[in-house]
Amino acid sequence: MHEVPPNILDIESTPSSVAVRENQNINMTCRADGFPTPKIIWRREDGQSITVERKKKVMVYDGEVLHLTKLSRNEMGAYLCIATNGVPPSVSKRIILDVEFPNQLVGAPSGTDVTIDCHTEAHPRAIIYWVYNQVMVLPSKKYIIDYNENSYRAHMKLTIKSLSMGDFGNYRCISKNSLGETEGSIRVYEIPLPATPSKQVIIAEPKESKSQEIKSIEILHHRNSCRNE
Repeated sequence: MHEVPPNILDIESTPSSVAVRENQNINMTCRADGFPTPKIIWRREDGQSITVERKKKVMVYDGEVLHLTKLSRNEMGAYLCIATNGVPPSVSKRIILDVEFPNQLVGAPSGTDVTIDCHTEAHPRAIIYWVYNQVMVLPSKKYIIDYNENSYRAHMKLTIKSLSMGDFGNYRCISKNSLGETEGSIRVYEIPLPATPSKQVIIAEPKESKSQEIKSIEILHHRNSCRNE
């Protein structure tokens, strides 16, 4: 029998985009035909490790079915299944895993500062900004905005100085690129002033949009995301 290069069977494999709630499980499947029978491996596109059997971390996973348990938002992103059988070319399929989680809350006393963070992943490059009461938040004495970018990842931090009644409410981190947009939100609410006031910090991640390849926010535009740490 003639050698046949590998071919991924989309109809028998997990779709290119899948969403799962945080702490749930998922089986991602990648099947291929060819001769000799192809070998399937999995890896994450961003180079991060894959968590299997709950605690074991591997850079590459062998097998048609990748079983992920008790998903965390850190596992959101692009996964590649690669089929090889010694007959070129090798082929791959890209699957975007979106981990869904509730809006985030942070309590802070009046008169203190609060910092909220938004982590995003996007390709093509995204425009990222904060919105409060339907108005874009701009840098000022009231709002300190820090932004760092590395390749397709970005981290935007908003510090709200000296909280007053008008500062409590819902803050949204929005990420947009040519593929679409996604957002995540944090609700800042008032709590009684503690005996020793301290700066409050929370990390948010926008939720990945299904109309784009933007990570929740953690934001992914190969999809987008805000992460709570």
